Amino acid sequence: MSTLLEVDGVTVTFDGFRAINSLSIQFAPAELRAIIGPNGAGKTTFMDIVTGKTKPDEGHVIWGDRNISLLGMSESQIAREGIGRKFQKPTVFEAQTVRQNLAMALKNPRGPFAVLMHKKTPKNAERIEAIATEIGLIDQLARVAGELSHGQKQWLEIGMLLAQDPKLLLVDEPAAGMTVEEREKTTDILRRAAETRAVVVVEHDMEFVRRLGCKVTVLHEGSVLAEGSLDHVTSNQTVIDVYLGRSHA
Repeated sequence: MSTLLEVDGVTVTFDGFRAINSLSIQFAPAELRAIIGPNGAGKTTFMDIVTGKTKPDEGHVIWGDRNISLLGMSESQIAREGIGRKFQKPTVFEAQTVRQNLAMALKNPRGPFAVLMHKKTPKNAERIEAIATEIGLIDQLARVAGELSHGQKQWLEIGMLLAQDPKLLLVDEPAAGMTVEEREKTTDILRRAAETRAVVVVEHDMEFVRRLGCKVTVLHEGSVLAEGSLDHVTSNQTVIDVYLGRSHA
């Protein structure tokens, strides 16, 4: 099986605290993966490393079919390589319509004149409508983003990342603050996106993870504690002891 992203033996220390401890983890080109674990397990730091926000002390982060190292790259270079990240709080252009938000995010030529020269081509319009359909906002294209519900803003932001056509999408706690119906729709959007790219979801909500129905990686103290289906990892005694036995499980 080919590998899209390989994190190998990565360690990160902050002020003597080992946030990531010899972490090794791999992702396939088209898969949905959930990453769970207690607070301080290294979930956010893992995403920071992959996106270039944090440089590890040791280890390798190898990307794509050309097997290039992400470690010497800036955050913007990594984004151009095809790694998109969605933070917990949605960041959309509130004063612009849904259509304008998606149009700005489309993977068009970058550069000082590219934005000014942005053409309303039929191809772009088609792409915007396809993404809007995928994220369930096709009937909201003319609405100002600031009027959308919390869940709809989250979908719009996922759509803006999809417009950049990433090969890997990192999504941080998408279920937070959503209604039951919105959460169900979010799992559908993420599962559909993972048919053509890797989608990695960091999540606390076990019900949400169960509905994703995907492989789960449990992090603890900066390394992989267990991996497999949700039923497999939640029946692991060590996982129960360090994570599920806690009050938020």
